[in-house]
Amino acid sequence: MKNLIILMALAISGSACADGVTTLRIADQKGNMRAQLEASGLLKNLPFNIEWAEFPSAAPLAEALNAGAVDAGIIGDAPLLFSIAAGSQVKAIAVDKSDPIGTAIVVNKDSTLHGVVDLKGKSIGTGRGSIGHFVALKALAQAGIKAEDVHFRYLTPGDAKIALASGAIDAWATWDPYTALAETSGSGRVLVNGQQLIAGNSFLAATNSALGNAEKRQALQHYVTLLARAEQLAYANIDGYSATLANIIGFPQQAVKLSFSRRKAHWQAIDPQTVAQQQATADFYQQQGLIARPLQVEPTFYRGITIDIGQR
Repeated sequence: MKNLIILMALAISGSACADGVTTLRIADQKGNMRAQLEASGLLKNLPFNIEWAEFPSAAPLAEALNAGAVDAGIIGDAPLLFSIAAGSQVKAIAVDKSDPIGTAIVVNKDSTLHGVVDLKGKSIGTGRGSIGHFVALKALAQAGIKAEDVHFRYLTPGDAKIALASGAIDAWATWDPYTALAETSGSGRVLVNGQQLIAGNSFLAATNSALGNAEKRQALQHYVTLLARAEQLAYANIDGYSATLANIIGFPQQAVKLSFSRRKAHWQAIDPQTVAQQQATADFYQQQGLIARPLQVEPTFYRGITIDIGQR
């Protein structure tokens, strides 16, 4: 499956620069960036081309980045760190700051679990190294429960959703819009969310190869500015944006609207606080045994991208 996803992304990106215009191959998760840009109308008359590749979660997106099948993609802080620790040649070039309320441990609506302490001895479905995995580990640690005292099952979001509904797992550590879908459909409820547990950072990560190309680097600067502006416009018209995203990803608009509105997100350039937050995540992952050695995150950031779109 991993190789198939990478080959699909390579096929999508095959016409890069064929017309002499720089092409950015952008990896998206569930239509997130693309929907904002389409809803805002900012994709018109660009001085570069965009070729989109959509992924259901961070893990296959990170594989595509590592394989050079795409130039840049949106990815959470924990899965980006996990990918870099595994040797991927990418750097974070901008950060989307948000409220992490939608990153959560979800249980079935009729579950007998009512707190994190109830998870001891239970099974939790999530993606290995995902932001869901991270929030689960942080919640367990805060409750004084060791990771080995629960049973992690590493699943894709689609498989985890089915496993939770069938009772094959007791809980699902996930993120929006999956959390919002469980809540709005009435099928699940949140056991604990990411507030007070994680930073709520998502990154635009670019390959070293793309950053080393002057034309693509210039296009990436333009693209980041568009992202920041599009996000502003999306919050100014949440209903219109939610309808666009719902159409792209095939989720109910109610779930999409809840997911986006509560994030309260904004793009900004990399700053010292973000680097410190990512270092704390790296240290926690190393303590938990998910990465083998201590990792200094400063070299995994690229500081050459600026964001200036006026007053928010």
